Amino acid sequence: MKNRPAWKRIGLAAFVAALLGMTGCATTRVQPWERTMLTDYTMRPDRDPLASATADHTYYSREAAHGGRGVGGSGCGCN
Repeated sequence: MKNRPAWKRIGLAAFVAALLGMTGCATTRVQPWERTMLTDYTMRPDRDPLASATADHTYYSREAAHGGRGVGGSGCGCN
């Protein structure tokens, strides 16, 4: 490996430090008074059965997979 000029090494070190600084790490926990919002009915991913069935059908049709949540597909979009 060739020796790089000092300004390139400093720039590379600053770039790596910036990348490491941009990695988000959450150190806070969910407080007890915030848990009521997370347990609300609107936060459930399966609250709309029609949307869930449509999403499952689309996923299994595109992936040419069979099984999972009771949705069968052949990959062509028709059952």
